Amino acid sequence: MFSFRTNLALLVSAALLAPPAFAASLRHTSSSTHSSASHKLSSRSRRGSHRARGQQAIQPDRVTEIQQALVREHYLSTDPNGDWDSTTVAAMQKYQADHGWQTKLMPDPRALKNLGLGPDYSTALNANGSSFAAPPTANTTATQTQTEGFVTASGVRQ
Repeated sequence: MFSFRTNLALLVSAALLAPPAFAASLRHTSSSTHSSASHKLSSRSRRGSHRARGQQAIQPDRVTEIQQALVREHYLSTDPNGDWDSTTVAAMQKYQADHGWQTKLMPDPRALKNLGLGPDYSTALNANGSSFAAPPTANTTATQTQTEGFVTASGVRQ
């Protein structure tokens, strides 16, 4: 009745349609297995999100530097003690608010830089003799006319 190609086409289409239909019926019948599996997945994915990221605390020596700068700028009246206490937080928030910066988080990098506490690159590996160094003065460079320079650079001998 049916040809070989027709039978083969029906068999292939049945094989392709059966797994999704079978999986859908399994998903609905086993609700307890589904909820425990999703719980395991969500608890695995939550582990990474509970990990603390970024800077969690300021080192005491850095707090002392910040406190000294806040005292110098007349935002803090207590002696620097290295504790990031409520008085220091309030002084830093007032300093940042007065300059139009955020006040809810850790000290704003712009505030630290403005207080003279920005990054120090003087001990960097490439600090001396790097591209940050000033260019040599005009007196130390060889004096050639433009034409002599082009001839020398081209490698053509006259």
